[in-house]
Amino acid sequence: MLCIDIDGEKEQHLQKRNIILFPQHTAMTSFFLWPLSLSLILFMNLSNQLEDNKIPSLCSGQPGIPGSPGVHGSPGLPGRDGRDGRDALPAEKGENGERGEPGISGERGYSGEGGAQGEKGEKGPPGECAVAPKSAFSAKLADNRSTAIVVVDNAVPFGVVVLNEQGDYNPETGRFTCRVPGVYYFSVHATVYRTSLQFDLMKNGHVTASYFQFYGNWAKPTSLSGGSLVHLVPGDQVWVQMTLTEYSGFYSSSKTDSTFTGFLVYSDWKNSGVFA
Repeated sequence: MLCIDIDGEKEQHLQKRNIILFPQHTAMTSFFLWPLSLSLILFMNLSNQLEDNKIPSLCSGQPGIPGSPGVHGSPGLPGRDGRDGRDALPAEKGENGERGEPGISGERGYSGEGGAQGEKGEKGPPGECAVAPKSAFSAKLADNRSTAIVVVDNAVPFGVVVLNEQGDYNPETGRFTCRVPGVYYFSVHATVYRTSLQFDLMKNGHVTASYFQFYGNWAKPTSLSGGSLVHLVPGDQVWVQMTLTEYSGFYSSSKTDSTFTGFLVYSDWKNSGVFA
């Protein structure tokens, strides 16, 4: 119990808080108890959580100074990675857009400065021979009026060589074998005596040209000649072949000859193995 001397309105308020007030004759006693009473009043005010506006004369005060803004907090920890999303459905291909108009051509640039002269290169290997490739031959039958011609593998062997510098003609077989590719001209001149003659100019077993002379009981020899241009590649062969045995009127003597001649007209030298 607290005894305190206070008047008027305050007295009524304190009586409501169970504080007994004594008359003024007890003022002396109250003087000594004033500090203690004041402490108890403050304690009761705090415990009962009285609002300041209910006791304006006792707990009036000035508003406090606003506090300074707080300091920014430190950044939080990195969050965890989210779950992988689901695959989307395949998209449909869109339609092609319209073709744009051609752009304007840019201005022509300036020519750059010439570069410095380079160093002299190494000397190259020796070039191909400037001499054109050659191939030519000519051969004739031996002088023998009475002996029949013996063919070799269907070829007439013109056994007497007149010219064969490159060795492309074989007088034993009567065959010419190409070494330099190109276009060749072959000719056959036959003296025909007392029988008909038919022969073919052959290339690799195929007839290139055929010639025929019929015997008409002439007392003197006659002649049959022909020729043809042929394109050859290395390995091709050309020869003269009699068609029928009874038409074998090739003739040769000291006064007349039967010859087989061939030579290169122009070559495909770029593709020739001779100059590779």
